[in-house]
Amino acid sequence: MQFRKFGKDDFQASILGFGAMRLPLKSADPGDIDLSQATEMIRLAVDSGVNYVDTAYGYHNGKSESVVGQALRDGYRQKVRLATKLPYWAVNSIEDMDRIFAEQLARLETGKIDYYLLHALSQTAWEKLKGFKVLEWAQRKSDAGQIGSLGFSFHDGPEVFKQIIDEHNWDFCQIQYNYMDTENQAGSAGLEYANAKSIPVIVMEPLRGGSLANPPENVKVILAKSGIDRTPAEWGLLWAWSQPGVSLVLSGMSNLKQVRDNLLIAENSGSLKMSENDLKVIAEVRKAYLDSKAINCTQCGYCMPCPYGVNIPANFAMYNEAERYNNYNGPKWQYANRLKEEERAAACTGCQRCLPKCPQKLEIPDLLEKVHQALRTQ
Repeated sequence: MQFRKFGKDDFQASILGFGAMRLPLKSADPGDIDLSQATEMIRLAVDSGVNYVDTAYGYHNGKSESVVGQALRDGYRQKVRLATKLPYWAVNSIEDMDRIFAEQLARLETGKIDYYLLHALSQTAWEKLKGFKVLEWAQRKSDAGQIGSLGFSFHDGPEVFKQIIDEHNWDFCQIQYNYMDTENQAGSAGLEYANAKSIPVIVMEPLRGGSLANPPENVKVILAKSGIDRTPAEWGLLWAWSQPGVSLVLSGMSNLKQVRDNLLIAENSGSLKMSENDLKVIAEVRKAYLDSKAINCTQCGYCMPCPYGVNIPANFAMYNEAERYNNYNGPKWQYANRLKEEERAAACTGCQRCLPKCPQKLEIPDLLEKVHQALRTQ
């Protein structure tokens, strides 16, 4: 295991962190975690050098924290730095923050959260929490010895990221980052901005929820032609570790094989730098993904505005992302939560006013119906 300096107290963090968001299950119920297997996974990781464990109040329908707390019994809590998060969506008062935090301490069987994050900040979430004076609240917890370092995880655009970075002297931050998300959310611009401010950056979703570990055939061909003996997961993790300013990379592992594989990658990661040839391979892979479109929408916007409010390009982009990575979870969430009801594909009336405007001659109403059927959650 390799280590990097992280945070204000000279902590040497393992380059691989354990993310407890995708723990093994005994049934289809996200809260029905296999405690025995999860404990074995976490302890194997810690015994192999992983010293950063990340969870959150809402993971696995609220069960992740208690499983992590149990897995870290028998002296394991003292071997790691523990991170969890404040769910902004559950906060409607200062009393809510106190209650949630007390629950977290009890679930995790600890008196202190080493790294506490404001969860999934966006412009709206940040303004909401500021309204409850969350920074003053967190300082009181810190003064009481219950919070070690304060940071935030993030899901919005780069300008919002920079704004939030500038509004507080943060100890660290956490962003979604991988070779396909360099221009999404905080992206490379956010990473560089945090780096310039000397704020440590934790990377989540280095394999884009596992999608990059199981690529389509055209990507597998590119990787095979490179002549470099690496698994797709190894390519993704090495790319993330090689980015300047990345302190550690979280992996949400779901079984013992994934833990063992990722530990082996971390142990054999060498200099954590990619050669020019490596980067050319990644660029070719990235292009192959981006060129893959189930709907040949160029996002030109000529079909807009829709007289009924449907955001046609956004719907097509979400569907293309789901098809590109063969993973519908994220796009389904975006469809339900990022689009207003009138913006969703379901709001299409079939008026066909968009048809003569589309340079690609797409059958837009029919395609919107296809998008809705694929991305609806009910």
